[in-house]
Amino acid sequence: MGNSALKSHLETSQKTGVFQLTGKGLQEFPEELQRLTANLRTVDLSGNKIEVLSATIGNFPQLKSLTLNSNRLAGIPSEIGKLKKLETLSLNGNRIQQLPPTLGQLKALRTLSLAGNQISEFPSGLGTLRQLDLLDLSRNKIQNVPAEVSELQVIEINLNQNQISVVSAEVSRCPRLKVLRLEENCLELSSIPQSILNESQVSLFSVEGNLFEVKKLRDLEGYDQYMERFTATKKKFA
Repeated sequence: MGNSALKSHLETSQKTGVFQLTGKGLQEFPEELQRLTANLRTVDLSGNKIEVLSATIGNFPQLKSLTLNSNRLAGIPSEIGKLKKLETLSLNGNRIQQLPPTLGQLKALRTLSLAGNQISEFPSGLGTLRQLDLLDLSRNKIQNVPAEVSELQVIEINLNQNQISVVSAEVSRCPRLKVLRLEENCLELSSIPQSILNESQVSLFSVEGNLFEVKKLRDLEGYDQYMERFTATKKKFA
């Protein structure tokens, strides 16, 4: 895109703190944004062809929302951990295989969305994110949900369309977890921890499209307790 168009975008961003440039075929994170490090709060560069997120991303201390959906990113630089005010990080539809440990330093993060990447292991080290409400890992290649998931403070975990065949019973110890989505995975009825039904806070447990009929859940001990939570939640929002 032409320099004049970029220039006008930068001038607007200077005033608003918002830089949005989607679907323009950009191949790299715009260097010019470095002029706005002091006041940039929102960046959306979705639908471009960016392959590398520059380490300079760490230079935006005021950034609250970073969206890079549908690019070609293979990874995230460790400098992302410097964004202490970041509340939303959305990287859906990229080629990311793993996350840097510094992600655990994003203490203000509320939404972490990584749907449609190439992540094969459930990310570790997210238990330090005490504000995190939503973790979206749908459409990846994750095969199991490990015990350390119990450290997460999230309200919702979306693991639809992975390759999960094992779920640790520790997931039931997530203190705030209300919504657990495991649709279209490789779960047998016997691999569903009963503690999710009778010991957790989960009030929406969605498991359609696995290797058993959903109605068979009713045969599991604790199903009645789960249904009580499910019904109470529905009434609250009715």
